[in-house]
Amino acid sequence: MESIGRYLRRTREARAMSVEEVARATRIPVISIERIEADHFDDLPGEVFVRGFLKAYARAVSLPMEEVLARYTASRRIALVTPLPIAAPARRTQSRRFGVAIAFVLLLILFTLALSIVLRPRGHDMPPELSERTRTGASTSFEA
Repeated sequence: MESIGRYLRRTREARAMSVEEVARATRIPVISIERIEADHFDDLPGEVFVRGFLKAYARAVSLPMEEVLARYTASRRIALVTPLPIAAPARRTQSRRFGVAIAFVLLLILFTLALSIVLRPRGHDMPPELSERTRTGASTSFEA
């Protein structure tokens, strides 16, 4: 099967049209038409633009748009199915998980420390010298 670029070029030449005439009729830059005819679709702005360019080109050379788009889709099917590798985000999530784990452990330690301070019994934190004076002072005051 003939490539879409060669098919369009052959049709344009059969109609005795120059690249500049097609560019004027479609308002597509000359360089983009040359890239289409050379099957360099990756050098064009994007998939939506490529499809629009192909429709306009088909209209300019009196070809059915559906046939041109079908040929283009058939030629690009392999490229569209190829998955892209995703390696960088996996490392980032592991380091983020490690940071979250460290933060969780620190918060747990701080919470335990705060809880131990709040729930500490109040009677045992008085120095022994003060506790004896109050006991002896309390007993002498009752004797008088």
